[in-house]
Amino acid sequence: MKNMTLKEIAVACGGIYYGDDESYYKEVSSVVIDSRKVEKDCLFIAIRGARVDGHMFIPQTIRDGALCALSEKRIENASYPYILVTSCEQALKDIAEHYRKSLNLKVVGVTGSVGKTSTKEMIASVLGEKYNVLKTAGNFNNEIGLPLTIFNIREEHEVAVLELGISNFGEMERLAKIARPDICVITNIGVAHLEHLKSRDGILKAKTEIFLYMNPNGSIILNGDDDKLSTVHPANGIQPVFFGLDDSRDFYADQVESCGLRGTNAVFHTPNSTFSAHISIPGEHMVLNALAGIAAGYALGMNDEEIKAGIEALVPLAGRNNLIETDSLTIIDDCYNANPASTKASLDVLAKADTRQIAVLGDMFELGPTEKQMHYEVGKYAAGLGIDILVCIGQLSEHMATGASEQCSKTQVFYFETKDDFFEQADRILNPKDTVLVKASNGMKFSEIVSVLKER
Repeated sequence: MKNMTLKEIAVACGGIYYGDDESYYKEVSSVVIDSRKVEKDCLFIAIRGARVDGHMFIPQTIRDGALCALSEKRIENASYPYILVTSCEQALKDIAEHYRKSLNLKVVGVTGSVGKTSTKEMIASVLGEKYNVLKTAGNFNNEIGLPLTIFNIREEHEVAVLELGISNFGEMERLAKIARPDICVITNIGVAHLEHLKSRDGILKAKTEIFLYMNPNGSIILNGDDDKLSTVHPANGIQPVFFGLDDSRDFYADQVESCGLRGTNAVFHTPNSTFSAHISIPGEHMVLNALAGIAAGYALGMNDEEIKAGIEALVPLAGRNNLIETDSLTIIDDCYNANPASTKASLDVLAKADTRQIAVLGDMFELGPTEKQMHYEVGKYAAGLGIDILVCIGQLSEHMATGASEQCSKTQVFYFETKDDFFEQADRILNPKDTVLVKASNGMKFSEIVSVLKER
């Protein structure tokens, strides 16, 4: 890793170096916090977890090839280099910030209440048609995951598309300080994380902290169809660019044609041109994601042909609107996470299926004091769409079942306290050729349901 000698690392995190002079001027090959991922000449940062303290693995990581360790504890008679710091977690962030500042590439920061990951994937797919792109992997979007993502950037990368996820005030400012985005994209302001942020205005305030450390010559790209984001005024002297389905936006789409579960066709309009493209992942929200990708592509000098190719090259991720076809079922695997807006969007996708429609939904977390009402409303929404069968699993989802049952619609409603209870009845509920949506907050571990259904 260029510009990452032990000397620079110690200075960046305010640590005290203990070790030989020769190692002091060596560059590390990578930075890891997982002892199982140690490679030759890496830096191992000993993070204290809820169950495991990384300090206990320091000697083993050195034996496995690590060049140096970061430690909050003084290591007596150490025969290897280490850097003593007050907080390894803070040092991780400080070192990532130092490394980011040394890099000559463009950073796209993506945040929002709903659709961060799918928008990040779309933007990365678009930009990948012209640039060597690194993107956030999995859920590495917090104050631990973001630094680890940045440490994966190498000289050959020209653009990094980084997802920034928060649940409280101040977090976005700390993430932005590390990422230093050139382009800021905000998807929407929903009701996720109301437990700490209290209101949509609170969420707007927290999300727009992303502007605090952005490039003063950069770009701000916002969903203009969102009532909160549409009120955002120029930040840091930068006039936001808006996208949406309204033709008053800078980037907009019309002639949106659903292809059922096979995706969507749309005509896209930029300030200078018009072109059509097919999005392989279903749902109107994917049209908005494509518009965000188009705006990011324009900000980085791409042409329509490159952008169209990037939109059409997008493939779904496991757990995120991923269509799985087995011999007996069509499964919409959207179980990575959930909140009311994203669950309603997924139900809209399910409603496009031309077979019997089954929604297997679970608890949505971090919704604050109105969580029961929000679950009720999702159940009511599912029944209003006429979904054939709604399966609700979990304590909070009992309110979802109540909301659906009180709609007096054709929807048949089942409620189970646990996944195991559902598994016992699944053969009775499901028929061959059904289309099944699986969605809940990540903590519900509904990937287990997807695995079981794939084997039916």
